[in-house]
Amino acid sequence: MPKTYVRKSAVKTHRNSEKARIKNKSCRNALFTLEKKFRAAAAGEDKTAALELFRKQCSALDKAVKYGTIHRNKANRKKARLAAVLKGKAAE
Repeated sequence: MPKTYVRKSAVKTHRNSEKARIKNKSCRNALFTLEKKFRAAAAGEDKTAALELFRKQCSALDKAVKYGTIHRNKANRKKARLAAVLKGKAAE
């Protein structure tokens, strides 16, 4: 950092944004992992496992919206698409 004056509020803002970035990244990675597991279960023969993973995925998406990690519409779109995957599997 150059030897210029840096406001205390700027340092605090930077520190807080870094914490938020790490939390958001962790949350997004968890969402991707859950979706991957769900799609693998839906592609397989185990319907009960796919249903349980679908419920966990929906819950995780809702929590991500609550924390502000993802937008509400994105979460709703994901849930609808995953439900279609589950329904297609149940219909077969």
